[in-house]
Amino acid sequence: MAADAQDQLTGTTSAAPVLVPLAGAAGPRDTPQPLVSHGCWYPSADPTGERVAFICDRTGVPQLWTGPAHGTVTADGGGLHLLDADPDPVTEVAWSPDGRWIAYTVAPGGGEHTRVLCVRPDGTGRRIVAGADTGSSAYLGCWARDGSAVAVTVAEPPPSLVPPAPEEAAAEERDAFGELPADWAERDGQATLLGGAHRGEVGPGPGEAGVDGAVRDRLSAYLVDPDGVRSPVLVAAESGAATLRVCDVSQDGRLALVRRGPRGRREAVVVRTADLGTGSVLRVADGDPWIGRFSPDGRTVWLRSDHGREFAALLAAGLDEEGGRSGLSVLAERDGCDLELLAFAGDGRTAALAWNVRGASELSTLGLPAAAGPAAPAPSGGATGTAPPQDVALPHEVVTRISGAGPGGMVLALAGSQRKPGVWWVSGTASPTRTPWSSRDEDAVPPGRPPVRPAPLRPTARDGLVLGGWYYRAPGRAEGRPAPCVIHLHGGPEEQERPVFEPLYHELTGRGLDVFAPDVRGSSGYGRSFVDADLGTGRFAAIQDVADCAAHAVLTGRADPTRLAVMGRSYGGYLTLASLVWHPELFRTGVAVCGMSDFATFFAGTEPWIAESAAHKYGHPVRDRELLRSLSPMSRIDELRVPLLAVHGEHDTNVPPGESEQAVRAARERGHAAELLTLREEGHEFRRADNRRLFRRTAADWMERHLTG
Repeated sequence: MAADAQDQLTGTTSAAPVLVPLAGAAGPRDTPQPLVSHGCWYPSADPTGERVAFICDRTGVPQLWTGPAHGTVTADGGGLHLLDADPDPVTEVAWSPDGRWIAYTVAPGGGEHTRVLCVRPDGTGRRIVAGADTGSSAYLGCWARDGSAVAVTVAEPPPSLVPPAPEEAAAEERDAFGELPADWAERDGQATLLGGAHRGEVGPGPGEAGVDGAVRDRLSAYLVDPDGVRSPVLVAAESGAATLRVCDVSQDGRLALVRRGPRGRREAVVVRTADLGTGSVLRVADGDPWIGRFSPDGRTVWLRSDHGREFAALLAAGLDEEGGRSGLSVLAERDGCDLELLAFAGDGRTAALAWNVRGASELSTLGLPAAAGPAAPAPSGGATGTAPPQDVALPHEVVTRISGAGPGGMVLALAGSQRKPGVWWVSGTASPTRTPWSSRDEDAVPPGRPPVRPAPLRPTARDGLVLGGWYYRAPGRAEGRPAPCVIHLHGGPEEQERPVFEPLYHELTGRGLDVFAPDVRGSSGYGRSFVDADLGTGRFAAIQDVADCAAHAVLTGRADPTRLAVMGRSYGGYLTLASLVWHPELFRTGVAVCGMSDFATFFAGTEPWIAESAAHKYGHPVRDRELLRSLSPMSRIDELRVPLLAVHGEHDTNVPPGESEQAVRAARERGHAAELLTLREEGHEFRRADNRRLFRRTAADWMERHLTG
């Protein structure tokens, strides 16, 4: 990174957020009749650890609730309260350290633009803290240690998204990006391509034009007083790659810990709040945005980081008075495993560590030292200068979130192959206890057809790279009898298949179809080199990985080679389309969900900050135009041989719906059966229960028709 980029994390900023009071939305205190089977996730406890705010979909939409951490909930829902009855899905929750406010993020209309709200624990005082302006988005950061302010990141669209006159637009595009395709004007959205070697660094101020003439998103992080007494305080700003998040503020308020940068190049930045100068910068891993915390005295910052490493570990960085790094040590690491989640007890002296062990989670707690020691490696699974971590037994396979609950407790969001997501309370190293408002395991699905517990597989790609994944075998099928099989591809590409209950897989296996959910190269959980193995021309190898995974399922006797299908969402939707045109004789059909079909139209139509981040992963839309063209399924659409179903959310601004529309249109023009299911009031994620159910049943009907008919 350039020296001037390290010196300052700010420049021209977006307008400070303004509080917008809202009418109360809690409704009556009695609780709506809960669904028997529901999911609860993203817990955040009050300062005493007695009550928990969380997200729950018992009404069919993810909404904000509170309930007791332990004890009982009466049959009429006593003690359980819905705090915001609006239909906008809730995505994040954070209870203030002083207990007076609950901050949460919502996605209006189910789309990708979000806003941050605050509400009193009794459901009163609801207000928008940031993101009320049309076209803007806001993201939730940490609370100040005394609860006086909550950090928010505000992302405003650049001025270039205002449509210019046609003649001006054509001239600007030629000047900034060179010759563009003739049909550019008919593509989705307003084109804002991102060029220049400096992209993703803090050089020109947010909203300013770079050397190539492109204008980037403006992101500004503020500390906002939810009472509205004090004006918002700027903490940091950057342009492009909207991942700027304030993760912690030191006890004395001198320093802020900020995560910034595009995917694959995330950084932890210690910012001096007095002058907004940069104290130190350290690489951190992708994944969970909550990367670390300051020690109580502010002389150490504890980080989940893969700085100089293949796998993320817990690092301790000593800090001087200016926030500069004075030492670096490894507190905890595990061979071949990523530290996936990092959280802290209320006293700030105990860390909870969730390790990703071949897709499943292992949880431990670790007492933290008073100060960072000199740089030194830790013994495998141990720590430098501390007592060994203490393991906590888990009742289910995967931890999705950890939050402190009182002086020594924690609340865990857990998911598993046999249950809906739920929240569990734990004290010390005792076994976790399910909260009374989380679904029981036996209620995950209706009686008569229990969920399938998947088996891990480790296919080997044709170039020798060992892959991973989980195989779900339909119940009732005799061993040794090959089954019709759906290869399901996750998104990201940096996501990872985990052994958790997936209603889509349950629907498919209930129709007699096996599911193989592999981790092709580019997936997380296998080290930094594996994540980066699909960059540039490596994406051709990732497409080949899909065929190699299908071959593994066939050669091990699990799958019928004449009845294979491929399916995936987001990047997995792209891989689905790519697999159908690169391996046209392998699959009988495919279902592409919110997938890119042409990188040129994707970059033209997506959000500028997504384009900024995607350019690192897929290739630059101008400099790498030929590579992206050759990787685009639309460039090989003549090779398509089988029926295609595409599914998309109508408000998806991450991957615009036109990506599915043009693929379906092209398939039909070539004489193939092709359908498009558009889900109303949904964005890139499908959050509403009725839409998720419609999607699952439509996809399963399609697969059953083409694989068993």
